[in-house]
Amino acid sequence: MKTITIRDLRQRWPNAEAALQVEDDILITRDSKPVAKLVRIAEQPPKRKRWNPEEHKKWIKKVYGNKIFPNSDEQLSKARADRKLI
Repeated sequence: MKTITIRDLRQRWPNAEAALQVEDDILITRDSKPVAKLVRIAEQPPKRKRWNPEEHKKWIKKVYGNKIFPNSDEQLSKARADRKLI
């Protein structure tokens, strides 16, 4: 682990940044006492694509063909018919 003073960090930031590319973390000191740790942030993995209903329909058709599934909205409506809204 590399050690650097606060003064060096302020005055020589490009050097500290270059060192951080090599080291995983840098210990920052004041009066020879550790006060902070500078840690390199790992690159974020790319976000997954948003759900696309049209692509999903194509996938369903590819997997299940022309099979027709019952609509769940009708079943839910019947099951919830006895509930009252307040």
